[in-house]
Amino acid sequence: MCGIAGLLFKRPGANHVLGRALADMLDGCQHRGLDSTGLALYAERADDERLRLRFLVDDDPGLARIRSALADASATLLEERREGASVVVEVAYRGEIRPFAYAMEHAAKLVSLGHALDIIKDVGTARDLERIYGVDHVDGSHGIGHVRLATESEVKPEAAHPFWATGFADVAIVHNGQITNYWKMRRRLEARGFEFRTDNDSELVAVYLADKMAQGQSLEAALAQSVDDLDGTFSFLVSTREGIGYAKDRLAAKPMVMYEDDSLIAIASEEVSLNRLFPGQPLSTTEPAPGTFRTWSRSI
Repeated sequence: MCGIAGLLFKRPGANHVLGRALADMLDGCQHRGLDSTGLALYAERADDERLRLRFLVDDDPGLARIRSALADASATLLEERREGASVVVEVAYRGEIRPFAYAMEHAAKLVSLGHALDIIKDVGTARDLERIYGVDHVDGSHGIGHVRLATESEVKPEAAHPFWATGFADVAIVHNGQITNYWKMRRRLEARGFEFRTDNDSELVAVYLADKMAQGQSLEAALAQSVDDLDGTFSFLVSTREGIGYAKDRLAAKPMVMYEDDSLIAIASEEVSLNRLFPGQPLSTTEPAPGTFRTWSRSI
């Protein structure tokens, strides 16, 4: 079943801590998926010459491989820390992102890469992520999240959402549904040299959208094309360094509801998630129509 949530502050100081607000939203729809939970969080400001990478590493040899791969790529290690099932490294790097990302993924399981992006995901609930990773204290400008009910793959951290766009910086996705032309689209991208780390259709959608944007399309244009190119039933949220967006298939079998005011935009699978942001207050919400898409950008 799964549940998704997204939140963007239109300007700084929206009276919410990003990580806590998104965790609360996911806790509201946790009944849709108790197997794993994840957040993609974006820092308010980021250094263009500093990259954050989060790996799944459970042994010292894996950490040694990461350090060696960073040195081979001429990336200067600035910071390294363990958090739960992952290791976070921050590096100074000025080269091309795609070959660097693939090299890092050959060294260890890479969860996310970006100047502003950090994906925190693991088995368990939103409250588990608060306890283990302290996500409720992580602030930022916008983010997306997911609760997962495993149906086609194992319950393990790397199978949890969000997924980042493999080979690209600062693009992530959460998805409820199924892409039925997955292999056809994946083979097309692989023929152009793209690599995939999972068989999850959400990873495909992330790479598909990131590729469109790398070719000069806006996120809005990429989402518009996705409604035509993707077969199946889907509601998904995508996040970039600049903002968030959604797309729904024309059958609209997967739910989505949103709330917007002068300070924020919030989207989720169920209204109960939106109510967590404004407890006890009546909200005027809307449901995106079938086959629609939209984007929001933050004020910088």
